[in-house]
Amino acid sequence: MLDGDDAESSQTDGRTGRVNECTSTERADVAALRERPGADVLVIGGGINGIAVFRELALQGVDVALVERGDFVSGASSASSHMVHGGIRYLENGELRLVREAVQERNRLTRNAPHYVKPLLTTIPIFSTFSGVLTAPFRLLVTHGRGKPRERGALLIKIGLMLYDTFSRGGGRIPRHRFHGRTRSLRDLPRLTPSIKYTASYFDASMHSPERLALDVLSDGVAAGGDRARAANYVSAVGAVPDGIRLRDEVTGAEFDFAARLVINATGPWTDLTNEALGAPTSFLGGTKGSHIVLDHPELLDATGGREIFFEHSDGRIVLIYPVKGRVLVGTTDIDADPREPSRCTDEEVDYFFDLIGHVFPAIRVDRSQIVYTFSGIRPLPRHDDTAPGFVSRDYRIERGRIGRAPLLSLVGGKWTTFRALGEHLADEALALLGAERIASTRATPIGGGAGFPSGRASRRIWIARHGRGHDPELVSALLDRYGTSAAEVLRALPSVPTDSRDLPGYSDEELAWLAAQERVVHLDDLLLRRTSLAFTGGLTRAGLEGAAAAIAPVLGWSAERCGHEVSRTAELLRREHRVILGESGIAPLT
Repeated sequence: MLDGDDAESSQTDGRTGRVNECTSTERADVAALRERPGADVLVIGGGINGIAVFRELALQGVDVALVERGDFVSGASSASSHMVHGGIRYLENGELRLVREAVQERNRLTRNAPHYVKPLLTTIPIFSTFSGVLTAPFRLLVTHGRGKPRERGALLIKIGLMLYDTFSRGGGRIPRHRFHGRTRSLRDLPRLTPSIKYTASYFDASMHSPERLALDVLSDGVAAGGDRARAANYVSAVGAVPDGIRLRDEVTGAEFDFAARLVINATGPWTDLTNEALGAPTSFLGGTKGSHIVLDHPELLDATGGREIFFEHSDGRIVLIYPVKGRVLVGTTDIDADPREPSRCTDEEVDYFFDLIGHVFPAIRVDRSQIVYTFSGIRPLPRHDDTAPGFVSRDYRIERGRIGRAPLLSLVGGKWTTFRALGEHLADEALALLGAERIASTRATPIGGGAGFPSGRASRRIWIARHGRGHDPELVSALLDRYGTSAAEVLRALPSVPTDSRDLPGYSDEELAWLAAQERVVHLDDLLLRRTSLAFTGGLTRAGLEGAAAAIAPVLGWSAERCGHEVSRTAELLRREHRVILGESGIAPLT
C-alpha cells in the first residue's frame, strides 16, 4: 500500500491486479513515462492533494509526472463527506489559521467550481444552553484534547458562530448565521425532535461529485502542461534506485526506473509506508477511519428540508445527515486505524449511524434494507498519541527528507476543502528547491467545467440552446449538471438520440464509452464508482454491470472474456468494500 488512495490493486486475478500480463498492451500514459523516464518532479499519490500540486506545477511550466497505484481519487479522497466547509469545530481546537484558510478556499471553490460546489444551508440542533462553556477552553488550553468531551451548548455555539462569521462572509456575500428557538425551529424542520432548545443555521458548501471535481483538476493540469505534465493511474512506486524511483505498471507487471530532481510523497495515510518502501522510513502519520452510509429513504430526505443537519452526538462526536443526489448521506466515525488494514464500514458503525439519526429525528425509522452504499477511508492525520481523534489537527504540514540524491517532500495531513491552497503551498516549496519562480496563480482560475458555467436561469437556458446540438434539452440540462460546461465535449460525441444504457438509468452507452475513452478508465469499477455516481446512488444489478462493460468494451479493446472478468471483479469489490449486494436491498456481511 504505497502511493495514494486505498483502492486495492486486485484486478482480474484477484491478487496482483494484473490482466493477462503476457498479452496486455501497454497503456499510452505508461508508455509516456517509460519512453522518457524522467522529470523535474515526480508526485507519488493521485488523491486530491497529489493532483492539486500536479496542476500547480504544470501551470508553472515544470516538467512534472504523477503516479497512483490504484485509480485516481480511489481511496482517502473518495471517502469524503461531500462537504466543502470552513470547519467551525476547529475553532474549539484553536486552529484559527486553518479556519481562515478553509473558508477562503470554500468561497473560492463556489466561484471556481460552481458546477460541483454550491452553497448549502447547514443547521445545528442544540439541546442545552450553557454546556461546554468552561470545559471547551479547558480541553484546549490544559488537557489538549485529552479526556471525555462535553456537549456544546447554545452559548458556546453562538460564540463559535460569531467568530466563524468574521472569517466566513466573503465580503458580505455569505449571510450571517441565524439562531432560532424551539418553536421556530420545529416550524422550519417539523420532524426534528421536540427536545431541542434551539437551532443555529449558517452557510457552508456542498460538493456533490468529489471524484469528478478531482478529475477536472487533473485534466486541467494535463492540458496546461502538455507533454511536460504526465499522469498515470495503476502505477506503483515500489522502491528507490540510485537516480530515482522504481515504478511498476500494475496492469502488466512491467517495471522501469524513473529519474526525478525532486520527489513529492502525497500518499495520504500511506505516507510512512511509502517512505519506508523508498528507503526513507518516517513515522509522521496516525490516521483515523471515517465511515459513511448512503440511504434511499424519502422520508428522511424530506425531513432534512434540503439542509445538512450537523450536530454533536451523545458521545461528543460531530456527525452529519446530509441530502445528496436524491439520497441521504450519514456520517461519520473517527476511529484510530491501521493503513495496512482494509477500511470498511462495520456493523457497529451502522448501528451508531442509526442511533444518531434517532437522536434528532426520533419518529423516523431506519433499517438496513434502506442502505444502498457504504464507504470508509482513513484520514491522513498526524500522529496524535493519546489525544482524542476528534481533537487532532486537520491542518497540514510539509516534511523534508531525501531519497538518494533527490530531495523528498512528504505531505502530512490535508483536507478536501483546502486542496488548492495546499497544492499552492507544496508547489511553492518545490519551486524553491528547483530554483524556479511561480508564473501563474490558481486563486481565481476556473476548474474544468466550471469555466463559463451559467449562474442563473436565463444564462442556463441560453447555454442549453447554444450547445444542444439537436439533443433533447432535458438531456443537455442533465449533462450540464453532471459535467459543467465540459458537457459540450460529451454532447459532441453523442448521436442525436443516444442509446439508453441497459439497466443504468440516466446514462447512455455512448456517454459511458466517451468516459472510458477520455478519462483513463482501466477497470469497470473506475467507471461505476468514480467517473459516475451509479454505485453511490444504489440500484446496481449484475445486468447493469454487464451492460456497462459491453458499452465500454469497444473503446478499451476488451474481449468477451475480459468483460466477464471485469463484471465479476466489480461485483466482488462492491460486496467486499462497500457491502453492496447487486439487485438486492440491505448490506452484505463483512468477510
